[in-house]
Amino acid sequence: MSLATHNGTGSVDAPVSPPRVVRQRRVRPGLLGLAILLIALGGLGAAFAVTSVRATGSYLAVARPVEVGREVTAADLITVQVAGGQGLRPVPAGRLDEVVGKRAAVTLVPGTLLTLGQVTDNPLLGPDQQQIALGLKTAQVPARQLHPGDKVLLVSTPDRSNTGDPAVVAGTRFSATVIDMVSPGNDDKVLYLALPTRDVPAVVALTAQARIAVVLTEAA
Repeated sequence: MSLATHNGTGSVDAPVSPPRVVRQRRVRPGLLGLAILLIALGGLGAAFAVTSVRATGSYLAVARPVEVGREVTAADLITVQVAGGQGLRPVPAGRLDEVVGKRAAVTLVPGTLLTLGQVTDNPLLGPDQQQIALGLKTAQVPARQLHPGDKVLLVSTPDRSNTGDPAVVAGTRFSATVIDMVSPGNDDKVLYLALPTRDVPAVVALTAQARIAVVLTEAA
């Protein structure tokens, strides 16, 4: 306890307070290490994001429509810059010569990146085959999307008008292979098929009479 003293000059010394001791907060080594690790990871993540955004490449894209089976030319393609397109597997622009001269395995749509799976060296039609196109509604297609190589059966349906070819009875089946399918709009589908030459006249007649049903038998 401090006491006030008189120094003989008329002034009185005030009580003296003991000094305060400030405790220093101890920093746990584990928390400090965790903070440093989080800062480092944050910096690496930011650097990776910037690198991914800046990593661009030159790839081939479709410049104008190319129908299935048609030979691809240099004029059908353009070069575009794509950032972060590693997972898309487009064709690099430097491989243009490998693509030109091949045939479109599917319909090539302008504005889309080109992949090697969309072109082929193989003939789309086998021996004694011809290509036909069927105009169908969505409800008449056996799958949401048919793919090149899918196997289908074309089955004739009953003739409701009695004006059909009597040689083609209901339930007649024709085997075909899907070449491509496109959706022009208005709930319409266009199905391109490879069909044996001998079956083409009958299938064309049935299609004109709306007497054809498509059945998927084997997916590619």
